[in-house]
Amino acid sequence: MYVSDVGITSCQSRCEFEVMLRQCWGYLRGAGAPHLGATSSVSNIFQTRSYSRHERTWSYKTLPAQDEGTAGEKAIDLDANIIKHPMFPDETSHLRIFDGVPFNQLAVCDIKASKNNTIMTISNYKGTPQIIRSCGIEGFKTARKGTNIAAQATAISLSALAIPKGITTIRVRVQGLGPGRMAAIKGLQMGGMNVVSITDTTRVSWNPPRPRKARRV
Repeated sequence: MYVSDVGITSCQSRCEFEVMLRQCWGYLRGAGAPHLGATSSVSNIFQTRSYSRHERTWSYKTLPAQDEGTAGEKAIDLDANIIKHPMFPDETSHLRIFDGVPFNQLAVCDIKASKNNTIMTISNYKGTPQIIRSCGIEGFKTARKGTNIAAQATAISLSALAIPKGITTIRVRVQGLGPGRMAAIKGLQMGGMNVVSITDTTRVSWNPPRPRKARRV
């Protein structure tokens, strides 16, 4: 092999490179590398070229074995032990346990989102109101009461009042199509509340009143 092919100028570097090449040559000879003569240059060994099928097979065999995950071979499959509840409610939904409380005994947060305001009430499972907040109570005036930012701020304030009372896991019932509809739910989560279900109780009329006539332009 020719060290000069690589362009080593320093004497110490040249010696270190020769030692490295000898180690590489010994490894290749021990692994049974095919068709490598003693006079092959460094550029001939490491240059990019198309290899034959026999050479590719040999290179694959000399690769280290793929890690089979021996570090975690005795680990427990946690995903198999987790009780996965169905996404949609069924006849057993009221018996599920959330934070040690059955589903039918969780506190309920009613959100009434109108065009001009958002009113939020937390009550126990019997229907007794515990906390009532609205965008107007939070200090928002006039048209700002009907915005999504006001609804989110109201929900955060409501969470701050409910958590000290031990209400951390709630069910949510939403009524209305106002701007604070989704922002109020997001605010509850931002305030630290655990929302386990969302129910839409918006009333839908099957016989609505006659709409107004079209405006003439």
